[in-house]
Amino acid sequence: MHPKVNQTICIGCGSCAAACPNVFKMGDDGKSHVVEGVEYEADKICIDDAIAICPVQAISWEE
Repeated sequence: MHPKVNQTICIGCGSCAAACPNVFKMGDDGKSHVVEGVEYEADKICIDDAIAICPVQAISWEE
């Protein structure tokens, strides 16, 4: 499983990147993007935190 950011609804608030900077980075488009090649299971707690604090529920786990 890996995290996914729905680019259609992401508002680029940056809360996910602040909560879990190893996994989420803000892109040049002003929206959050998932960093590829990260051991997501090792960062599960902060990913879950990012999912919980996203104000528009743009982040989810995907298989």
